[in-house]
Amino acid sequence: MQKIDYSNYKPLDEQNVDNWIKVGTAEEFPEDGGLCFKHRELQIAVFNFTNRNEWFACQNLCPHKMQMILSRGMIGSQQGEPKVACPFHKKTFSLKTGECLNGDECRITTFPVKEIDGEVYVGLMEHIEDITPQDLVV
Repeated sequence: MQKIDYSNYKPLDEQNVDNWIKVGTAEEFPEDGGLCFKHRELQIAVFNFTNRNEWFACQNLCPHKMQMILSRGMIGSQQGEPKVACPFHKKTFSLKTGECLNGDECRITTFPVKEIDGEVYVGLMEHIEDITPQDLVV
């Protein structure tokens, strides 16, 4: 299995983003749920957290079992912290920091997200083209 280095794609903060990738329209994403898009070898989960009126993005790869599944995880809050739970083993990760909230040392990479006029963008540190609708995985 190829090891994917998500750290190469993680901006330090929103101000350091080189390129905002359009990943779709807000109406294409389920309420309080996620979709996955693929960019090169990366799969990135994007969540429409409507209960909080916020958007989040993270790697789709669960670091515990090394499966591409987080976009299908359950989202919620833990003491005010937005989180996603892996649907296979229920490990939970902060959607803000990537920290494992179960106390384990594994973590996930998070990406900045913004919605402008109904279009959803994910920030990366490299120049790439917009994602096409065929890149969205339902």
